[in-house]
Amino acid sequence: MATEICVKAAVGAPANLGDCGAVPLIKFDVEWIPDSAVIVGLIEDKYPQPSLHTPLNLPQCTLPLGSDIFGKFASFLKSKNGTDGTEQVLLDELKSLDEHIKNHGHYVNGEKLTSVDLRLAPKLYHLVVALGYYKNWTVPESLTYVHNYTKLLFSRDSFENTKAAEKYVIAG
Repeated sequence: MATEICVKAAVGAPANLGDCGAVPLIKFDVEWIPDSAVIVGLIEDKYPQPSLHTPLNLPQCTLPLGSDIFGKFASFLKSKNGTDGTEQVLLDELKSLDEHIKNHGHYVNGEKLTSVDLRLAPKLYHLVVALGYYKNWTVPESLTYVHNYTKLLFSRDSFENTKAAEKYVIAG
């Protein structure tokens, strides 16, 4: 049986891949499943090789690493007050990610790509594109490991072939 996947169409260009939203959806058997984290878990169970699971031997505090980057990015993006602290909260989250990558290797789990990295890649892409466009803001150069990490993630064929064009992220 074929697997069906639904993704968001681009604003004003329904034939093109859009930015994130209430989709993706995946159809397993006869049921449509939302939520990319749930989908990754289901795919991991159905197709266990190569494994994308983050090993349980990582300290628990690192497992949700970056899980709120999108929320903190969105708060800063929507902020109309430059002194409300939303930029610093985002910077603190990015500094934590930078320190983790510095201490563990190229990816969250070291040298091996895991589902955590796959979930972070589109969030970081939206952060880079939207904050650059709307706030003329970039990730500080001092966060060298975050820069290297995003370059590594964004250069993957799987990311390059499935990312929304920047103009659709901005429109979204």
